[in-house]
Amino acid sequence: MSTTRSTPTLIFFFFFLALCYNPSYCAAQTSNFIHTARTVRHVLNDVTNVLRDELSTMGSVDNSRLSNAISTCLELLDLSTDEIGRCMSAFEGFEGKHEGTGNLSSDLRTWLSAIVADTHTCMEGFEGTDNGRVKDLISPKVDQVNSLVHELFTLVHHVSHQSNSQGQGELPPWVDPRDLQSNVDLPDAIVAADGSGEFKSIMDAVRAAPDFSSRRYVIYIKRGVYNEIVSKGKNKWNLKMVGDGMDLTVISGSLSYHQNLTTYYTATLGVDGRGFIAQRISFRNTAGPEYHQVVALRSAADLSVFDECEIFGYEDSLYAYSQRQFYRYCYIRGTVDFIFGHASAVFQSCNLLVKKGLPMQKNTITAQDRTSSSLASAFSFQFCKISADLDLLPFVGSISTYLGRPWKQYSRVAFMQSYMSDVVSPEGWLEWSGTLYLDTLYYAEYNNYGPGARLDRRVKWAGFHVITDSSQASEFTVSELIMGEQWLPSTGVAFVPGLGN
Repeated sequence: MSTTRSTPTLIFFFFFLALCYNPSYCAAQTSNFIHTARTVRHVLNDVTNVLRDELSTMGSVDNSRLSNAISTCLELLDLSTDEIGRCMSAFEGFEGKHEGTGNLSSDLRTWLSAIVADTHTCMEGFEGTDNGRVKDLISPKVDQVNSLVHELFTLVHHVSHQSNSQGQGELPPWVDPRDLQSNVDLPDAIVAADGSGEFKSIMDAVRAAPDFSSRRYVIYIKRGVYNEIVSKGKNKWNLKMVGDGMDLTVISGSLSYHQNLTTYYTATLGVDGRGFIAQRISFRNTAGPEYHQVVALRSAADLSVFDECEIFGYEDSLYAYSQRQFYRYCYIRGTVDFIFGHASAVFQSCNLLVKKGLPMQKNTITAQDRTSSSLASAFSFQFCKISADLDLLPFVGSISTYLGRPWKQYSRVAFMQSYMSDVVSPEGWLEWSGTLYLDTLYYAEYNNYGPGARLDRRVKWAGFHVITDSSQASEFTVSELIMGEQWLPSTGVAFVPGLGN
């Protein structure tokens, strides 16, 4: 095999050296990154082979919690393999191939963080299974992957000073300019429950969409209730679903953890492939509070947008799973940890409606999962409104509701410039287990208002912050947290890049 570098790789290589104070040192870091990334891919392949062997020997128990845990893990490891390949492609400088924003540091940190999310979710899926043998079998290899990924984070630091490869407002390299020259809402496919469209099933329309599309592919879903589970796989790029309104176009399911499924597999809609957009649709999981984990929407799609959508459930309604996400004018309903996950997500002008759950149950809006201080992972709520849903209104004085609790050690959430009704308890935030994580989390509030926004009785944790400096608050804006100015203009969805007026 030839060892000659391709021309794009040479261009990037010398550009990288030119930016380094010590070129020989930076050349070594580049080589180390690629070598370590290849090792990650090799170990992921080893774990995948072990799990496939285990699944093949299970025979008729294909509906057990263990088999579902293995299947979830295999899907997540497949995503991780793609993500490490994306990192390698971006780092080596193959122009237009890395599917990112053009900001190399942000892209790499996002995709590496997604791998950590995948491996942790994989291992969590084995909780509650009767057999710990499979988990013990793969645990050393998974630990090795995470250790290697954290090595890669240290190497990414050496490219953090690079300028963007595109200016503000320019299109990402993977966006087809034709999408902005035509009506992007002109449908490529029509779904209608009454049979008046090309498809009666949303899933059939998704399967018919092209793989790895460089242009926006629009599926128009006419009004109606679609009782189906929809999964948009990793190969479906730039897919857009448009409905007739969040009260009119409804995708409804009722899967739950009680059906021996992992939480990951309970989603009514699950999306993976990057560049996904949903507008004017309701995603619902109607299983009810007694079934505990019941996900309505799960998104692992990088650079995804949910605009004027309803996300309805109880516990774990919205699984903002990983990568960069933007929510605008959405109605999000739930009870316990009803917005949770590993993503870097900004919610602008959304209505967070707290529902009535089980007796004696406390409500928590967020459970943000960040296992390391180096991960690109945080939730930011800006210009939002927090209030009780109709079923909770009579019980506001007797049922406690909190802004969040720390699912993992470095949980990070900010509420900014938002209205908080009296549904929010005066303490604001709830511990997960005693004093666990209270010193390492980062919870922040900035310029909120309303009866639930008073700060005089807030928790006194070391990790809780009242932000008074606008420059500090800016870290949680669209522009900085998810690099929105680099990619949101191409979606056609309005957004506020900073703190606004």
